[in-house]
Amino acid sequence: MVTRFVNGKNIRGMLHYNENKVAAGEARLLLASGFAGDIDKFNLEQKLQRFEHLTMLNTRVKTNAVHITLNFDEQDKLSNEVLQQITLSYMEKIGFGDQPYLVYKHNDAAHTHVHIATINIKPDGNRIDTHGIGWKLSEPARIALEKEYALVQAKGRKNSNTLNIKPANLEKAIYGKTPTKRTITNIVNAVIGSYKFTSLAEFNAILKQFNVIADRGGENTMMREKGGLIYSLINDKGEEVGIPIKASAIYNKPTLANLQKEFDKNIERRKQYKDPLKEAIERVFKQYDAITKNTFIAELQKQHVNVVFRVNEQGYTYGITYIDNHNKTVFNGSDLGKVYSAKAILDRFSTKDKQVKPELKKEHKPILKRNAPNTTQQPKTYLKPPQQTNYLSLALAKYQPEAAPSGPRKKKKRRSKEKEQDQGLDL
Repeated sequence: MVTRFVNGKNIRGMLHYNENKVAAGEARLLLASGFAGDIDKFNLEQKLQRFEHLTMLNTRVKTNAVHITLNFDEQDKLSNEVLQQITLSYMEKIGFGDQPYLVYKHNDAAHTHVHIATINIKPDGNRIDTHGIGWKLSEPARIALEKEYALVQAKGRKNSNTLNIKPANLEKAIYGKTPTKRTITNIVNAVIGSYKFTSLAEFNAILKQFNVIADRGGENTMMREKGGLIYSLINDKGEEVGIPIKASAIYNKPTLANLQKEFDKNIERRKQYKDPLKEAIERVFKQYDAITKNTFIAELQKQHVNVVFRVNEQGYTYGITYIDNHNKTVFNGSDLGKVYSAKAILDRFSTKDKQVKPELKKEHKPILKRNAPNTTQQPKTYLKPPQQTNYLSLALAKYQPEAAPSGPRKKKKRRSKEKEQDQGLDL
């Protein structure tokens, strides 16, 4: 289970967001705690009045709204009754058990998750301190609930679907079957809530996986000068389609200024995932004596890591980005180290793949003796060349002194000479 605790200044915005999801059939009201009467018959204003009654008790507190999400792994098969029990227990453990709150179950993602809307002003007018509540109370509550309900643990989990965010359906959004604003809002808030990124470029690298992009505008435009930001849907070619949405019009207001706060926090949050990503990259290279660019990308995708080579208009590759969808982090190659930069990685590629053979993975190869026969090679067969008579060699041999015979041949030679003399031959 993954939890997220966000403070805000507008409880109305939170309710609008969730109630709109209910109206669109993408969520349902799962639980209402601290509300008298039949909650199903309450309209938005009646629900809002319950919260505003408490916020008016302490008008000095401007940041009084609290938005909590509980995200469960896709492997967790939970009934609505169990989700209610988990939510009630969680709110009790973090000190919000006596507060009024509404729980919405969303079905717009591949995994089960609930949104909780509440406030931090108690009936006596005092404020509930939420500083450090994430690691002080929420984290221990999460661990305890994972054990109690046998949930997939947030740390070290292996998801069957690591993305858990549905990409935008461009056809439905463009032709009005799904409002563009709601589609973008769902994706942007899901990414901000689960991924760790440290720049707008890294943020966009993640968003593009879901057919969304954040745009600052042209170099000399008024929007860029004022730090504006708009979100658009994009097609497979990276072209913007549909009507762009201002960041300020999206729930949670993911403006450039607010994103910068996330950038700073995520610098520390993502450090622990740096070495695991480097190990994943090296595992791919160790599988091959030679590997092509396409195979490298495909092998890392099997480990839920998307690799994006950044190319300029002239076709020159100037950077590389690794999106780790398992650990929900993103790194530029230079952030991992020089050997993982675009140039270093490209230098390690070949034109053909050659996998490492199992027998070559041993640390020590057998040393063959120099004179040992090579049994792995087939014996070679040669045809004998036809014999040729060398007349010059024969002529020269006639005038060469014979070597002195040794051993028994002396007697044989003497016998031959004597026999020849007897026959009257003169040699």
